[in-house]
Order: sequence, then structure tokens, then C-alpha cells
Amino acid sequence: MNKHALSFLGIIFITLIACEPNENNVPDLVLINGNIITMDENIPKVEAIAIKADTIQNLGTNKSIKNMIGTNTKVIDLKGKFVMPGFIESHAHFLSLGKSKMELDLSKAANWDEIIVLIAEAVDKAQLGEWIVGRGWHQEKWDPIPEENVEGYPIHNVLSSATPYNPVLLQHASGHALFANQYAMNLAKIDTSTENPIGGKIVRDSLKNAIGVFGEEAMAFIYNEYNKYLELRSPKEVKMKNEKMVQLAVEECLKNGITSFTDAGASFQEIDFFKELIDSGRLPIRLNVMIYENNNELEKKIKQYKFINYGNNHLSVRAIKSYIDGALGSRGAWLLEDYSDLPNYQGLNLTPLNTIKETAKIAIENGFQLCTHAIGDRGNHEILNLYEKMFIQNMDKKDLRWRVEHAQLLDRNDIAKFAKLGVIAAMQGIHATSDAPFVSKRIGHERAKRISYVWRKLIDSGAIICNGTDSPVESVNTIENYYASVTRQLPNGSTFFPEEKMTRIEALKSYTINGAYASFQDKKLGSLEIGKLADIVILTNDLTTIANENLLQTKVETTIISGKILFTTNKN
Repeated sequence: MNKHALSFLGIIFITLIACEPNENNVPDLVLINGNIITMDENIPKVEAIAIKADTIQNLGTNKSIKNMIGTNTKVIDLKGKFVMPGFIESHAHFLSLGKSKMELDLSKAANWDEIIVLIAEAVDKAQLGEWIVGRGWHQEKWDPIPEENVEGYPIHNVLSSATPYNPVLLQHASGHALFANQYAMNLAKIDTSTENPIGGKIVRDSLKNAIGVFGEEAMAFIYNEYNKYLELRSPKEVKMKNEKMVQLAVEECLKNGITSFTDAGASFQEIDFFKELIDSGRLPIRLNVMIYENNNELEKKIKQYKFINYGNNHLSVRAIKSYIDGALGSRGAWLLEDYSDLPNYQGLNLTPLNTIKETAKIAIENGFQLCTHAIGDRGNHEILNLYEKMFIQNMDKKDLRWRVEHAQLLDRNDIAKFAKLGVIAAMQGIHATSDAPFVSKRIGHERAKRISYVWRKLIDSGAIICNGTDSPVESVNTIENYYASVTRQLPNGSTFFPEEKMTRIEALKSYTINGAYASFQDKKLGSLEIGKLADIVILTNDLTTIANENLLQTKVETTIISGKILFTTNKN
């Protein structure tokens, strides 16, 4: 036999050995017979996936993946179901999501009278002096409007009469205002002489009496008193409540198909808590955390708190959160022109620009991403200009991926700056349809049409949008958020400037691979590719083809993180 024949036989022999199943190449989990969208432009759809440990081992046809199955491989027959990468929640508040499930939910109250009833019921169950806490009210969504009101807000009298022996703190749906009763205001020593803090507003009547509404930085008056009350708890009580918040937040994420979650603002203490949970194996969700601390604290501790893929890819901390303005619903968004429903008023600049410049300097010098809350067109204009100057001064720094959180109102001349500067627009689909009933009231119809929630204009300009819900400001429900992104349809059947909606694929990208990119995780997450982490969601409907009217009927059937099934409704 000549040497060429021997060589040929050797190749055959090696190939046979390589193809022979062994413990090292047999997958732990296989999904077959699926309608699988990968979000990988090179291989957009496949039929089956093989998973080994926490990683996607292979994907392709049913035949190719079936050949890999071993005796210990768990096999899920998808029966044609729709499969996609796990949803990436790009802007929400993790502990607050859990906390919201432990407080009064005021989001479904149709009017102020219904809120009074809910509070009265809570008082009947409470001890004297116990704080009554709720969240989710929005004065623009009430029918009817309270007869006695200032700027559309009710006056506290009825609430205070119903709660003479309990302080009450009711957070606005946006999180940028709160309502307090007389008991709480007495604790905070609020009277006609109390001055507005910088970046905050106490809403008053014509006699300068506080009506109970505190906006932005003024909320601290009430929160300081509430925090004193919380400090009376024992360490055991605090620990139990914190762990309950995490449990409830995890449950909400898993049942909504969320595998990665960007926490838009956590303290150093909260990050320590997250690390403790991960170290003990009690936090299955992947967290990408923005640090929210003052500049003095950042200077002292920032170098100790940079974590990339800590705890087997469960925690990354490489971003800083800042605020330039407030929310549109509470008239805290900083505008270039007056509010249409409040002349001679243009909103609030919450954090002085010089302070944000200092934050930006800390971020860029330490390799941190800066993520700035900006809702009004003035807020967005100022922060984009600040970013641009910082980038010019640091030309040697590359791949910064700085973000604007919300980017809801954009002047025409600022839209192109996102793509030009490489700034990510971290937006929330559900905000557009939730805010729609009052946007034109706040800024006028023509102005709203031109500058509000301009996803289409941003995408067409080349900007990257990542998607989220800002929960608990809105429900963390991924399907409702996706529906809002692709339809911009309101419950009454009308549409909110539909020319700005996303396509189905654009919306999926915003919720997967773009979210991964926005958190520096695109090499590991956001698409189904060989070598990436096996974070996968199985849904009851194909989000790319199902009719708009049936989209909201879609359910998350199974959520898989790191190759492990952590939530399923499938009984088979």
C-alpha cells in the first residue's frame, strides 16, 4: 500500500474517532423541531440547538443536532414553537421591581376617589403610626379629574382626613413625584415657608399651602422621614425584606422571559448585596448595574467596584448613572420651550451641568460607561453636547458606548448626534403608549409629532436603540412592551404617531442583541450562536409574523438561563 493510501485511511480513521460520541461532546440539552430565530445575521433561523453546560454547543438542522444526542441528553421537542434569545431588559430597577410587589398598586385606580378607598382599606389593617406606602398613580390618567386641584393634582385634604394616625407616601408612576398626607408633611415640618430645593418643587395652592405633591428633589423631604422609620427595623427584618424583594423580582423576570437585566441605578451597598446573592447561588438573573452615587463617593470607591462577568457571568458593573432632568408626566422634563399647559415653565435641571461634567470625567478616566437620564429636548440637547465635548477631549478613548436613558423628546438637530457620537438611545417602547394621553397636552400636538419618541428617525439615522420597561414605572411585561414598540397602539385603538414605530425585527434586535451591545455583553449574549451563553426563551407565538391583534395573547412558555430551565408552563 502506498503512502497516499495510508494517508487517506488515516484521515478516515481520525474522522471516525472525532465523530464518535463521548462524554466531552454529548450535549446536556437539545431543542429540536423549532422555529428558532437566532438574531445572528449570518444564520437567522435554525431548527435545533444543542447546549453543553451553560453554552450553545451547536445549532442547525434537526438531523445535524439529533446526531449529537447521547443517552443522558435531555431533549425538548418544540413542535414548531417560536424560540429566540432571552429578553434583555435594558433599563429598569431590580430591587424596586420586587419592592413594588410588596406595596399598594395604584396603577389600576381609575381616579383619585378609588385611591382614597385603597388607602382607607390599608389603614384599617395597619398599626398606628405605620407608614402606608403605594406606587403607580398618574393624575393624567384619572377620570374624572379631582374637582379641587392644582396643576391637575388633587389637594391632600380628603386623603389626610382618611389617614389621621398614619403617614402616607404614594409614589407617582414615573417615580419622579410623590403624594404625602398631612401626617407625613408634619413629620417633615413642611409649611408655607419651606423653600423648594434645587431641582425640586413643592406644589402649592394660591395661599402657598403645600397640597401634598412633591416633585423630583423635593421628594427628599418626605423620604428622609420614611427612611428614619425604616431604620427602626432589626437587621433580621431588613434582610428578610431585601431577600423577598429579590425573590419577587426574579419571579417577574423569569415569567416574562427576561434573562439579563440592566439595573438603572444601584448604590455601592446594593451592589455588595447582589454580590452576596451571586456568591451563594441565589441570583439566577444576569445583572448589569449602573452605579448611582454622588461624585465624592465615586471618587473614593469607583476602582473597587468595576466587575465584568463576575460570578460566572452574572454581574457586570461598568456604568455610572446620572440625571439631567425629570419626567414629562410630573412636568420635570427640561424643555427648550414652555410647557403648553404651564406657561413660563420649562421643567427642571435636576443635576447641575458642572456636576455631570465631573461625573463624566470620573467615568472616562476609569473606563466606565456614562448613562444619563434625559427626557426633555433641552435635557437631551445639553447632555449630547456635554458628551461630545468629553469625547473630543479624550480622543484616545474608544468604544465608550455612553448612553442616554429614555431620550423621549429630541430636537430635530439632535437626532443625528446619537449615531455621529456613537451614543446609545436606551428607550422604552411602553413609555410611548403609556404617556401618549398627555404628551400633546404637555407640549402641543405639532411639537409632539415632531420631537416625541422618535424611534424611526433615530434608527434611520443609524443610531442604536436598546429597549426596556423602566419597571416598576411600567410593567416589566416583555410582550406588552414589544407590542407598543411595533404598533404604538393605545387601548382605545388609536395609534400614537405610528410613523415612528419599529419593524418586528428592529424591535427584537432592540430587546436582544442591541441590549447586549449596550451593556458590553454582545460577545456572550443577545443572539444564539455557537460559544455564546445559552439564554433562551420559548414563546407560544411567532413574534415576527403573528397579526397585531393577536400579539398580546403571546405567552412565555419557557425561560432558560445558562442552559438551565428556570421557568416553564409546559407540563410535558
